[in-house]
Amino acid sequence: MQHGLMALGAGIAVGLAALGTGFAQAKIGAAGMAAIAEKPELTGRAILMVAIPETLVILGFAVAAMILVLL
Repeated sequence: MQHGLMALGAGIAVGLAALGTGFAQAKIGAAGMAAIAEKPELTGRAILMVAIPETLVILGFAVAAMILVLL
């Protein structure tokens, strides 16, 4: 029973992190495209801002790995 709950917790850690990243990238991507439409020189900054939320998924994966190591 305990192993199943730990696996469920690891799945929730990755799933919610991915869900949050998806919402963040959608908003940032839309704003970034609007900024690029007005000032094309902001392309590099917009790409950087879209890439930053990806660290949330990496951290969620790290938490899941730590949970599963305890199995």
